[in-house]
Amino acid sequence: MIQIGDTVFTLNDPLVLAGLGAAAAFVLLFAMVLMVLRAAGRSARALDPLSAHMLQLGQRVQALSDGQQQLSGGLHHVSEAQAVSQTRMLALMEQRLTEVSRGMTESLHGTATRTARSLGDLQQRLEAIDKAQANIEKLSGNVLGLQDILSNKQTRGAFGEIQLHDIVQKALPSDAYTMQATLSNGKRADCLVHLPNPPGPIVIDSKFPLEAYEALRRAENQSQLIEAQRMMRIALRAHIKAISERYILEGETADGALLFLPSEAVYAELHANFPELVREGFAAKVWIVSPTTCMATLNTMRAVLKDARMREQAGAIRRELAALYADVDRLGTRVGNLDRHFTQAAKDIEDIKISAEKAGKRARRLDNFDFEELAPDTATPPVARIEP
Repeated sequence: MIQIGDTVFTLNDPLVLAGLGAAAAFVLLFAMVLMVLRAAGRSARALDPLSAHMLQLGQRVQALSDGQQQLSGGLHHVSEAQAVSQTRMLALMEQRLTEVSRGMTESLHGTATRTARSLGDLQQRLEAIDKAQANIEKLSGNVLGLQDILSNKQTRGAFGEIQLHDIVQKALPSDAYTMQATLSNGKRADCLVHLPNPPGPIVIDSKFPLEAYEALRRAENQSQLIEAQRMMRIALRAHIKAISERYILEGETADGALLFLPSEAVYAELHANFPELVREGFAAKVWIVSPTTCMATLNTMRAVLKDARMREQAGAIRRELAALYADVDRLGTRVGNLDRHFTQAAKDIEDIKISAEKAGKRARRLDNFDFEELAPDTATPPVARIEP
């Protein structure tokens, strides 16, 4: 590396190598000049050509010096351009690094935000799963409690009565039924609907043959199935007979009663596989109903009760209709009188308008008279009074 002033030249640069070669040539030429000067004494005649040759060599050396200076200026310009280019490159790289850093920061911030949002959503979902799990555990407890209720005959009967009460309460007005009504024979019915005669009050009693139904569900072979079906027939026939004997009283209740099954599954099983029991119930005038069919039956009873109450109020309705007719007739008479009054008033107003128009015309004629233009000799002679 060679430094000349503020300019630094490297030995690997071709321009520097060219300059060094030129300098070496100059030294070689200078040596040759010395040799020629030494030989000048030997040959005086060769001095002039040698001088001319030296002059040419001096010119060439000057040209080489000028080229070296130009080369030095070019190297300086190249070094300045390279420095400017490096400065611009460094600024551009710094700008790009800043942009990349900003982009990475924004990306990391967005990623962190999305991650936090995802974690929040995940937390909410976990809370929802925890609530659902708690509800499932609560439902499992309720199912176990329901199984405990249904496993006891007494509590199972209370379950059926409560379900029957809810259905009747939704379908009928409060004064149309009595829960746990006691009949004249001392028997207590789950529900007594006060229908008019005919058919008369009708009893609804809740029964739940759960053991026989569960035996049907648990049957694994033909013998168990036959035994479960026999249990179902025995249980249903006993319920039908008990309702027919206890709750169908001549002169007190209707000639039929309802057997309420608080399970749609048992009701469907009965109609699907035990149609003879349904026919036996019809023969004994005991109609088997489920929660759905019981609601439909009670709505029909509601319509019957409404019709009966309408018939009971028929006399009062007729009296009210007669009074309404008299009021309407009186209203027509008064409207006719009012219409006549309006017609007379309109005629009077028309007469008044005619009189007003006549008076206006007379007033305008009087206003048009001009008394000052009448001459004395043209005055109207007085009219002689004629005595009667």
